[in-house]
Amino acid sequence: MHRGSSKEAEGAPSASENLPLSASVPFRVTLEFTRADRREIREVDVMPGTLLRELLRRLGGSAEGSLVLLGETPVPLDTPLHRSARLVVISTFSGG
Repeated sequence: MHRGSSKEAEGAPSASENLPLSASVPFRVTLEFTRADRREIREVDVMPGTLLRELLRRLGGSAEGSLVLLGETPVPLDTPLHRSARLVVISTFSGG
């Protein structure tokens, strides 16, 4: 906004002007963990750029023993997350 603009009222700057350039806003990711006939749904707030592998480990899961799907598409574990999503996490371990 330049000096003398009539587009905004005088007073406090808009919300976007108050944020530092490096500000990151968390977003919600829903994970559906499935194994055999069990299903657990967890919702977590994630910072932009968090790797899917890091998120799974933070939730106590084993990234290396999991297949992650976005819809019907497999998602690589090194994918950085940047927006809300619903992911299905399928355990690829079998007991024995």
